[in-house]
Amino acid sequence: MTRTVGQVRADVEEASRWLAGRVVRTPVLRSPVIDELAGARVLLKAENLQDGGSYKMRGALRAVGRLAAAGHSGVIAQSTGNHAVAVALAARQHGLAATVVLPVDAASTKVDRARAAGARVVFAGTGVDERVAVANGLSDDSGHPVVDAYDHPDVIAGQGTASLELIEDAERAGTPLDVLVVPVGGGGGVAGACLAAAGSGIEVYGVEPVGCDSLARSLAAGVRVPVAPGLTIADGLRPSCVGELPFAIVRDRLRGVVRVDDDEIAAAFRLILTELKVLAEPSGAAGLAGALRLPPARDRQRTVGVVLTGGNVEATLVARLMAPRSADLAEEGAAA
Repeated sequence: MTRTVGQVRADVEEASRWLAGRVVRTPVLRSPVIDELAGARVLLKAENLQDGGSYKMRGALRAVGRLAAAGHSGVIAQSTGNHAVAVALAARQHGLAATVVLPVDAASTKVDRARAAGARVVFAGTGVDERVAVANGLSDDSGHPVVDAYDHPDVIAGQGTASLELIEDAERAGTPLDVLVVPVGGGGGVAGACLAAAGSGIEVYGVEPVGCDSLARSLAAGVRVPVAPGLTIADGLRPSCVGELPFAIVRDRLRGVVRVDDDEIAAAFRLILTELKVLAEPSGAAGLAGALRLPPARDRQRTVGVVLTGGNVEATLVARLMAPRSADLAEEGAAA
């Protein structure tokens, strides 16, 4: 780890310049219905439309690109899915071999995407500690470096470029952000958001599922606090502990953490699909769920930016999450 809390906004800006033309500058979406529900102007950065289906492509491409330039012939990654897919795609772009370690219960969509990108897929338990141990062992055997999903300075800077673009686009539209909301797994994305927003006066909030709230507990305690991740539909937001480097970055910069339950995440998922007409995975929809929990400003309409971090979701889960809305409509129809 070459950088600690010394990481600054310039790191994100440098990553943004390097990534220009290499990743999609995803659109910013808005819905009057969502604005009314939030009591704010809500701008949503559609990273579900990014290459690889998530903003993880930004950090992976930045980190893998530097490793390729340094002469490495392969990389290793572990994650619940999106980071592994992104590293596999980045490795293929740079002609590197990739091995990704996934949990045995990883979403088949993410497993298939990693394999389609040419990665060797290795399964290891259901917890992050098991995956880390296997990834480190594979690294020792092969000599290939591990690209950590969030405890890596290049990954953090890369993820932060999504927030930087949202900040820039909001300013260009004449609706500068007052608040920035990012879902939290290991903390790389929200750490990047804090760097991107540094010096701007924008308040940054993280969002965690109930029972997967390592960051919230860590901020309260002043040290990193591991948790036994609870069950949640947001499969990408359940690491057992916030990363060391992300925590060092956010501990004095983050405005707060909002905890959301699965019902709130599911409701946000349905709003995104029905109002914005795009598909986000529950982990990405958690950001909107958190934004809807923020109290509205008393004196004016404020602008809240939300990063929709990904869109890799199983078709069966989409059907299940949409079922409550279908049932409500059926009951309304019967009553009429």
